[in-house]
Amino acid sequence: MKRLLEVKDLCKSFGTFKALDHVSFRLIKGELLAMIGPNGAGKSTCFNLINGQLKPDKGKIYILGSDTTGKSPREIWKMGVGRTFQIASPFYSMSVLENVQMVLISHGGRIRSIHRHFKGQFYNEAMELLRAVGLEDKFHKRCGILTYGDLKRVEFAMALASNPRLLLMDEPTAGMEMDEKMKLMELIERTVKDRSIGLLFTEHDMDVVFSHADRVIMLNNGRVISEGDPQEVKRDEEVKRIYLGSYN
Repeated sequence: MKRLLEVKDLCKSFGTFKALDHVSFRLIKGELLAMIGPNGAGKSTCFNLINGQLKPDKGKIYILGSDTTGKSPREIWKMGVGRTFQIASPFYSMSVLENVQMVLISHGGRIRSIHRHFKGQFYNEAMELLRAVGLEDKFHKRCGILTYGDLKRVEFAMALASNPRLLLMDEPTAGMEMDEKMKLMELIERTVKDRSIGLLFTEHDMDVVFSHADRVIMLNNGRVISEGDPQEVKRDEEVKRIYLGSYN
């Protein structure tokens, strides 16, 4: 089975602080891999290395079988890697539709013609993505007036607009009510399975993690403490001691 993502012995330090210390893991298509751990564990650093925003001190990153270590974020994005961030940040003055169109235009390499033909470009494709995330009836609304849950759906549609093979999602349900969280994660899980996308996501809500992840990797102080299916990780005594506490 082809690995979409393979991380080997990844190391990154900031001065004397070891943010990542020989981290290794892999991700296959159609799989949801949750990366958990306390604040400062190294999760964001790992994401930024995979996404090209940082360069590792040591180690290798392979995406779709190609060595992407040290490549730029745009190069990695063009290879089929989408990313969302903890805080949703679309263009608030633009409509839901226009935000998705912007990504489609950029990914299609037509950014120079944006001012001349913006309104009509990729209209059908953008509306199809909005239908997929349940926002087709809000396509005309400015993002600045949407609920936070809807903004997260817009961000997900924007991530899908680049037709990714691999998705990196940093706390996709942060700031949402529990009912909204589970609905969004059900949508994400269904989309990942249907499109055979690989998903690596961070999340502090353990109900979300243990309800939707196929596998879980736990980081602490930049090192892998535990990795396995959700029930294995949940039972790990060191994971309980460091992070889960009395969660069951």
